[in-house]
Amino acid sequence: MSSEQNPTQNHGDKGVTDADGGPDGTAGPRPRRLTYAAALSALEGIALLAGGVWILVLGLTGDPDGRQQAVTGGITLVVLALLPLLAARGLLLRRGWSRGPAVITQIMALPVAYNLLKADSMAIPGGIALAVVAVASLVLLVNPATTRALGIKGPGRADR
Repeated sequence: MSSEQNPTQNHGDKGVTDADGGPDGTAGPRPRRLTYAAALSALEGIALLAGGVWILVLGLTGDPDGRQQAVTGGITLVVLALLPLLAARGLLLRRGWSRGPAVITQIMALPVAYNLLKADSMAIPGGIALAVVAVASLVLLVNPATTRALGIKGPGRADR
């Protein structure tokens, strides 16, 4: 049985205990699926942050059509970047609350990807990339191994 299938296996000198591996009582090492979901969420957060800073800098130093609109858009993207970045940190630390913000981020990304795909411009590759990342993240986040690692119990399983 692999270590991913047997969460109670002791991994010797890796510092993982068999009963209290996670901070919320979940046992065993963090599944790779959870790490990948956190990485994709962090990637989206970094992209939002970079886009927000870029728009903000252009709004302040360049000659945009509407300086106030550019600054507002830049600040909005920077603030929106906090959601996936905090979710990514929570996923890495195996916090159960972090799956909700991560899923919400992916659901919000799907309509954005759809609109980018409908554009007749260079935005189409960005829409494809965003759609792939959002769908892959959603699949990773709803995976049973991820749910177990985060200590999330399904409906009717509160006593188990």
